[in-house]
Amino acid sequence: MEPLSFQEYICSLDPTTLPRILRICSGVYFQGSVYEISGNECCLSTGDLLKITAVTLQKVVCENVRTGQTTELLPTFKGLFQPAPDLGPCPTPQEPFLGVSMKKGLTLPQALEWGSRQRQPLRCPTIGPHALLLSPVYEVQATMNLRRDEVKIPSTLEVDVEDVTEESQDVHFSRPLLLSEVLGMEEVLPTQAEILEGPRSATIFESAWVPRLRKGQRLQIHSCSHTWRVLASARSGTRHFLLSSAYQGRFRRRPRQFAGVQELAASLQPGQQLHVVVTQDCEGREDDVPPLSVGDRLEARQLLLAGGSTRLLCLRHSEEEDEEEEGEELLLPLDLGGSFVEEACDSKKYRLTELVELLPLPCDVRVVATDPALERDVLGSFPALRLEARITQPFLVSSFCEEPDKGFEIPPQWLDLSLVLTEEPIHSQAPSTHCSHVEELTEAFYYKLLAQLPGGSAPPPPRPPKPKSAGRAVQVQPSPAPKQKDRTRSRGKRSLAPSPTTSSQTRLAPPLPPPLVLPQKVKSLTTHRSTPNEYSPRPRLLASPRSRKAPSNTDMEKSSDEHDYEVIEEDIQKTIHKMQTVFPF
Repeated sequence: MEPLSFQEYICSLDPTTLPRILRICSGVYFQGSVYEISGNECCLSTGDLLKITAVTLQKVVCENVRTGQTTELLPTFKGLFQPAPDLGPCPTPQEPFLGVSMKKGLTLPQALEWGSRQRQPLRCPTIGPHALLLSPVYEVQATMNLRRDEVKIPSTLEVDVEDVTEESQDVHFSRPLLLSEVLGMEEVLPTQAEILEGPRSATIFESAWVPRLRKGQRLQIHSCSHTWRVLASARSGTRHFLLSSAYQGRFRRRPRQFAGVQELAASLQPGQQLHVVVTQDCEGREDDVPPLSVGDRLEARQLLLAGGSTRLLCLRHSEEEDEEEEGEELLLPLDLGGSFVEEACDSKKYRLTELVELLPLPCDVRVVATDPALERDVLGSFPALRLEARITQPFLVSSFCEEPDKGFEIPPQWLDLSLVLTEEPIHSQAPSTHCSHVEELTEAFYYKLLAQLPGGSAPPPPRPPKPKSAGRAVQVQPSPAPKQKDRTRSRGKRSLAPSPTTSSQTRLAPPLPPPLVLPQKVKSLTTHRSTPNEYSPRPRLLASPRSRKAPSNTDMEKSSDEHDYEVIEEDIQKTIHKMQTVFPF
């Protein structure tokens, strides 16, 4: 077949013969052309193949033969056309065309077919008395090799094509897929694929196989993995991991640590009590919030609404109180600081599956036996891990074609990429996926993942009230710990029911969402030296410039004992004496 313009070919095409395969012979530029087609850039290079699947009439351009003016008609135009006898030979009025008498006229589709057989003007009384040339414009729906979506091309596109349908029966038009689409195509697995475009999202795993997911890399996709994951973080540091349910290490539970009352309240389970020990002194607030000292044993009970704010009801126990005594009631505000550690003694070794089933998350653990399948299990180097949440996410078991035995698991919802399936044979044996038992997360993806978890959008804890003495010089004096006798005398046996003065204002508060364990910003605090009787350093508040005083001799002596400064006063005095000798004045 000789090459034709795209417009000529489409106008002469019989829709009943679709689909047809065309080869691009030449375009506006000989090397190839880039056109804006359906809002997407499409490159039609010489030699490219198009598979025409549908042709739809968009409009008809009517050109006045005498004046050259054009009019556009919609496909729903109802006017009738008749051949113009004064411009050339035409059938007699009694001669039928397409089974219709020419005397009655032709509909728009009939007129277009008439014009495709012979290029002759027609006259339409609805439009005017002059002869018209009809030029249809079609929208052509086609498939291109290695293009994800079908393209819609106007028939007026200035390219030359030739029909190669007969000799292209074995041509396969490969359609690119996203890796996330392969999740719903388990019937094609296992299969081999070639990456067309690597992941567009930021790196999520600190793994060696992630940078190899680039254009041209061949993959073997074996199956879908149905294992779940657990999000874990090192308690000391900023490293975060995803642990597979196939992890074979052993854990031992560690007492949980809580930074502040807010985190303590969020970890409280409904209907259960949480026993903790204070590990950092905490100052009280006037009369309603007593101070907390290191070693105090607290029993967190429930949340209450008191005085328009949510507070945590706790019982403070002493070693000298009787077993029948309930302890001292405390209503701690959620913005109160402090540090607490859980009273727990559990020496049992757990598998990861047992921990998730028996213990509520989050929980603190320590790896006491590493995974024997891993060459190096990094989890064994941390003194404590916090298991934060269980995550159910589909993964695809994959391997590189050059290393079919070394498998890894890709989460397409987090790490999507474009690829095309090939028909090449695949390694029949499934690879080992031991390296996916522990995947280290990048810090950026860790916080992104936290926001996607249930409760990730929870509001931050309330800010503590500003001190009344803000803006003035404040001298912090360590408060002496109360004597045990006085504390015991003041604690007496108290009922759990609120007192009559507060019963009308105190009621149960709704439970808090689970806390988000985020790394705390390091604050630069000046601390004083602790004496043996002090348990924790306290920040030294600096006085404002107005309250500064000149250092006394006593202060200078104390500072000279602590610092080794170089004394140069004697040398300066000698220099001044020499200058006075040379320049007397």
